[in-house]
Amino acid sequence: MSVQKKTTCSHFELWVQWKEHQDIEAKKQLIELYLPIVDFVSNRLAAGLPRNVSKDDLTSNGVLGLIDAIEKFDYLRGLQFETYASWRIRGAILDSLRSGDWVPRSVREKAKKIEEAYQVLEQQYLRTVTDAEMSQYLEVTEKDFRTMVQDVSIMTLCSLEDPIREEDSEMRISVLVDETAKNPEYKVNEHFLKSSLVEAIDKLTEKERTVVSLFYYEDLSLSEIAEVMSLSPSRISQLHSKAILRLRSVLEKNKAILMEA
Repeated sequence: MSVQKKTTCSHFELWVQWKEHQDIEAKKQLIELYLPIVDFVSNRLAAGLPRNVSKDDLTSNGVLGLIDAIEKFDYLRGLQFETYASWRIRGAILDSLRSGDWVPRSVREKAKKIEEAYQVLEQQYLRTVTDAEMSQYLEVTEKDFRTMVQDVSIMTLCSLEDPIREEDSEMRISVLVDETAKNPEYKVNEHFLKSSLVEAIDKLTEKERTVVSLFYYEDLSLSEIAEVMSLSPSRISQLHSKAILRLRSVLEKNKAILMEA
């Protein structure tokens, strides 16, 4: 019975049956229909997490995020459910990891030091700084610096429920604006931040730009990128972490400029 229903009902009809008539069978079909999104998001997140983090746990929490998305999604607004669900699934997984205290305080402190170092040195030299310059600034060996970058690779993930800054109560989700209701100030800020991001990406090393492009635009996993670039997965993880830390430092600096303007 349910199989026949799946073949005769369109996605829109399933949404109507669930939202308008609270049809539990329609809800179950929507969950099954969009389960691949959970696999996609959990696989991408797993690539940057320690091995002791269970992939099954990520998937389980991702399913909870999918169910929450299906329950809260307004199908009448004409928005893409896949995009909305991806954020909800990602947020659910990261929230579960955060509640388990998966990132030690020492790792957070290392990430903050590296971000601040990139911001100070690249503002000073007006170019991409080398590992040697970073090591000298942080007063560690280059080997220790690479180890630090590897250690903070798990910090390159974020959730919409995270505060914009550690000392702020405002969350990232609060700055998301309805695509149908952009005001002029938002457009100016959006253009400024996009320009800043493009400029920051241009300052990355060639290998860092390649990793960012393959990971975020081509949807390759870190292991797949390692094969493409003929490098070890750990090296790819380092390049990804360094790129994200550089981009974060630039965006934080420019966000502060916007707030002062």
